Amino acid sequence: MTPKPDMILLASQSPRRRELLKQIGVAHEVVSVRVDETPLEGETPANYVQRITLAKAAAGQDLYPAHPVLAADTCVIVNNLILGKPADAEDAVRILLQLSDTTHQVLTGVALLHDRARHYLLSRSKVRFCAITEAMARRYWATGEPADKAGAYAIQGYGALFVEHISGSYSGIMGLPLYETGQILANAGLLAV
Repeated sequence: MTPKPDMILLASQSPRRRELLKQIGVAHEVVSVRVDETPLEGETPANYVQRITLAKAAAGQDLYPAHPVLAADTCVIVNNLILGKPADAEDAVRILLQLSDTTHQVLTGVALLHDRARHYLLSRSKVRFCAITEAMARRYWATGEPADKAGAYAIQGYGALFVEHISGSYSGIMGLPLYETGQILANAGLLAV
């Protein structure tokens, strides 16, 4: 891939992040990066999200040093534990039952590396789930939606049926907080707000 000179590179394969950038009129191209997302022992969720987000941006910048690289990472936290993407159906059911009838946190970090500057902001949101039965969790898994989602759900899809209340950034829960993204891009001179 040879990016166009005026393009922002998005270090993410997430179609949701692409849709959200398009929603605010940001021309971008996707760059594929691989980052080990294993949490470090004793690492706080906020530090984890920051480390992974910046690592994704740095991996994109290593490939295309002349281009601004935007990256994001989202994690779902319950009882101070990071709930990643489910490994299989049983893992998804386990995760969804952990979220059942509780309020959990969603942290999404967004980073931009551009002109030797590093920009980073963190979005914190809270999501309250209704009570979920095992049968409900299994029906949800059968839709295919939770397979590649942190916390085994997508708020913008079928998973919204479980959401009683949110406090914070809806787009952040989806995977790219638009307020923070806009602030970062505007501060870097890449978006007029």
